[in-house]
Amino acid sequence: MQTPAKITNKRYRLNYHITTPSGWMNDPNGFSYYQGYYHIFYQYYPYSSKRGPMHWGHYRSQDLVHWEELPIALTPDSPEDKDGCYSGSAIEKDGCLYLIYTGNHYYDVNDHSRFYQTQNVAYSDDGIHFKKYSKNPVIALPPTDNSQHFRDPKVWQHGNEYYIVVGGQDKKGLGRAITYKSTDLLHWDYLGPIAVSQGADIEGYTWECPDLFSLGREDVLLCSPQGIMANGKEYLNCYQTGYFIGKMDYRNNQFKHGAFHELDHGHDFYAAQTMLTPDNRRIVFGWLDMWHADFPEQADGWCGALTLPRELTLKNNQLYMTPVNELKQLRQEKVVDEKQTSSSMQVNVSDPQHLELLLTFGVGDWLGNEISFVFRNEQENLVTLSWNKENNEVILTRTDKSTNDAQRYGKLRPNSKLKIQVFIDTSSIEFFLNDGELVFSERYYTTKKPAIFITADAPVNISVAGYSLAE
Repeated sequence: MQTPAKITNKRYRLNYHITTPSGWMNDPNGFSYYQGYYHIFYQYYPYSSKRGPMHWGHYRSQDLVHWEELPIALTPDSPEDKDGCYSGSAIEKDGCLYLIYTGNHYYDVNDHSRFYQTQNVAYSDDGIHFKKYSKNPVIALPPTDNSQHFRDPKVWQHGNEYYIVVGGQDKKGLGRAITYKSTDLLHWDYLGPIAVSQGADIEGYTWECPDLFSLGREDVLLCSPQGIMANGKEYLNCYQTGYFIGKMDYRNNQFKHGAFHELDHGHDFYAAQTMLTPDNRRIVFGWLDMWHADFPEQADGWCGALTLPRELTLKNNQLYMTPVNELKQLRQEKVVDEKQTSSSMQVNVSDPQHLELLLTFGVGDWLGNEISFVFRNEQENLVTLSWNKENNEVILTRTDKSTNDAQRYGKLRPNSKLKIQVFIDTSSIEFFLNDGELVFSERYYTTKKPAIFITADAPVNISVAGYSLAE
């Protein structure tokens, strides 16, 4: 019997984010609300800090802030998922919580390039213990015009029927999203592709983790395309996560949409999944890491975390992301409350690594051109966020990355104020600019106490409020 991985050092452990109890974590799965609790599952390998055959780890919460660890929900222990219980989603039906997920199968466990994937169901009447459907898989084969990439079903109800959107790839090697329809979650009819990549280099060769939902009067297809080539200051991560805004035509099974946009501009964001809360907010989690990155915490027996939960809203024909309001419960003590006109300021706090900062700069008639937030470790800048007034460009710089991978970019709309909300948690830092118009999610690693500086090239009106944070 395998022994779960043990955490040998807590130097990088996050305090108020969802993270693996030990072992490996990646994609959020099954984000849902059931019997008074929010449930979040995740791709989990408990026996090593490196990725292995995927399980589903599980947490629940009544407030999106304080999370209770629950037993492993899915284990790859049946013929239908013998090489991994891959990503999927959850929905309540007739008093039960149903999980629909991808079962992974290798033709040869020593050759992970050759596989096939099926869609399976498990269910629970208590939200804790799950039973796999006896007639799995519920979808045994991908459609004939699909490649072997056939995974990550996201389920929702529309009218009296259930739908799933599945990520995949057509026979031409282009990413796409395909849909199925059901009346009972167990028997599924294939409908066809709703959207297809316009080119492997520009929209990806495989679409992972699709999620189709309505927001206001629009529909949104969120997905994680693989294979988009870097284009100037865009698409610089190994793989992207972003969205198309459009209209879902259920009668003709077509999603008519505009261009693809990145959702988060940081180094560490992937495989986002959303849910609709009981009070009709669209909330999203992402994986707070990126494939093929360095993972220093692996040396300590664990790897991976999820972002803070964020509310999605649609403004100016783009998605805005803001920390959910419930996160204010994390605030322990107001440790900073300053207003000054200055070109240089140190934010003095006793614990800069478990902190929320609310920064506001009056830049309407300011004579300078650049403002920077600097998270510094002795003589080295760990993370720097700089805004340029002339072109409204924001540049995030990480010094632990290679030169050609150090920076990420975004642009803000002109505004008389610059607002930056920052959440710092041991080895993560998340920036929300101008009420979620631009977001950067990052991991950072240090065993020394950092310092926080605000710099500008001319005196500027600065307002800083800060709160110590703890779960």
